[in-house]
Amino acid sequence: MKKLIAAALLCAGAGALGAQEKKDTEFKKYEQSIPGSSVKFTMVPIPAGSFKMGSASGNTPKDADEQPQVTVKLDAFYMGSHEVSFDEYALFQYDESLGQNVDADAVTRPTAPYIDLTLGMGKEGGFPANSMQQRAAIMYCKWLYTKTGVFYRLPTEAEWEYAARAGSTTPYFFGADAKQLDDYAWYAKNSEDKYHKIGLKKPNPWGLYDIYGNVAEWVLDQYQADYYKTLGKEAANPTRLPSAKNPRIVRGGNYKDDAASLRTANRTESDPIWNRRDPQIPKSKWWNADAPFVGFRLVRPAKQPSAAEIEKFFSTYIL
Repeated sequence: MKKLIAAALLCAGAGALGAQEKKDTEFKKYEQSIPGSSVKFTMVPIPAGSFKMGSASGNTPKDADEQPQVTVKLDAFYMGSHEVSFDEYALFQYDESLGQNVDADAVTRPTAPYIDLTLGMGKEGGFPANSMQQRAAIMYCKWLYTKTGVFYRLPTEAEWEYAARAGSTTPYFFGADAKQLDDYAWYAKNSEDKYHKIGLKKPNPWGLYDIYGNVAEWVLDQYQADYYKTLGKEAANPTRLPSAKNPRIVRGGNYKDDAASLRTANRTESDPIWNRRDPQIPKSKWWNADAPFVGFRLVRPAKQPSAAEIEKFFSTYIL
């Protein structure tokens, strides 16, 4: 039953309200303003289609959890052209209308950071939001829904890989030559051990910037090493529902990673060690004290589900 609920929500998707309806019909790139601020972000259309998820048997390198390849069909959705910026996330973090550090069904905001989680690498002015746990990223989506009336969420693992591939079948969307990464990504070779402002590198063919490197990106799914084996030969809008806080999944690699870790098919499971220096007891549900390399990107499926379905979605994914 739980699988059916989540599948229905993911397939139903979400659309904008009011003036946004015309843009939904056109299915074109659009700009979303966050009410009460001058902050905006851009969403680009990702067409419906099917692709081979995972690494082909002949690809090298590859990891065991990237196989076997499975055909996945996905409905159309929008995806953020950039990783969520600190400027966007800070509106949620410091929203005084929200309660702080409260376990409740209502939207709550994060506890105040106890250290500089950016490690001095940059905040305002276009740097990526970072160091949050997956729960905080999903709560941001819920807050954004209350602000805009538009249902935004994290991508599923399948949606992320499909969008990153942009129709390609090679290890990277530009081919197999990792030397080209310098044009598209901040990673161990060129990052100088820090993340950079979003959008400074070239985008992929579908208009997604920093889909590789910079900060890795949370997706919705619970990590399962043999997940692809459970999907059969073909799957429609698949997602692995949450059952525990860890391990979840981040995709895309980050500024500290080598080229192999930025491959489109690469999967990284979350690790409690990312929060080892958190002094809170129990440890924070919001921050990862040792993960400035983790952020997130938004998606918005093509149609708006009901308010009840949206609330069901958030209650399913926020643990």
